[in-house]
Formats: sequence, C-alpha cells, structure tokens
Amino acid sequence: MLDPVSDPTAPIRTEPKATDLDWRQQLVQLDNELSKRPIALDPGGYFVIYLDREAKLICAKHYTNTINEKGLAVDPATGKPIPVRGKVERVPTRTFQGRTAKELAAEVLERTRPCPVTYLDHAAYLGREFQKAEAALLSGQDYIQD
Repeated sequence: MLDPVSDPTAPIRTEPKATDLDWRQQLVQLDNELSKRPIALDPGGYFVIYLDREAKLICAKHYTNTINEKGLAVDPATGKPIPVRGKVERVPTRTFQGRTAKELAAEVLERTRPCPVTYLDHAAYLGREFQKAEAALLSGQDYIQD
C-alpha cells in the first residue's frame, strides 16, 4: 500500500479503520466512566453553562455554594440539599459571556477578583465545558453540560 507521507502521490484514506473506530469507542467509554467519578464541590460556587445562539455567545451563570458536612450543596435558607435535576430557583451572582471558550475562561479565571473558582479541578472542568460549548456553538449542535 502506498504511504501518503513517503509518497505524496498516494491517495489519502478518508474512511476510518476499524481500529480507529474501536479506539474512538474506547475514548467515549473512558469519558463516560470519568464523568461518573465523585467530585468535591468548589466552595467558590458552581456554573450553569449555556449558549445564546442569537448573540453567538457562550454564557456561564455563577451561583454561590453552601456545602454541608456531607459535602452536598444545600440551599442556604433551608439547609436542604439542592437536587441535581429539576427546577430550583436561585439567583446567579453574575453572568459571564464570551465569544470563544478562551475569552470566557479569561473573563472568569483571570479578570474576575476574587476569582469565583477556588479548586483547580473545577477550573479544568470549566475549560473542558467551555471548549465543548464553543464546538456546539460553531457546529450548530446542542450543548449539554456534563
């Protein structure tokens, strides 16, 4: 078989090999497993990330966190745990916006003082999510926060 690197006239293969598909499936499975790992909540707060497609912006609403002795986020008024799913009426402390993941990350992590993110793993998570949101904004696909 001709190699496009050593022979520039060789055809470039565009279909993925079966091993490439297996590798991609393994990466998806790995990512799904990593999403299930326990995490410590950042006392600095949490973010709800969404797209404003009309304005072509990635947005992140920041909310304060009150964490109980079990490590659960609780409603500061009632002390009851905040459900992961379902409707909870909370008022964000601030809404951040950016045209790109990098612009949004710079606004949240570099320009805001005090920084609303106090855990490095939370900053890494936000970077990944901002990148995912940017890809969805550019491709027109739905964005679902992990």
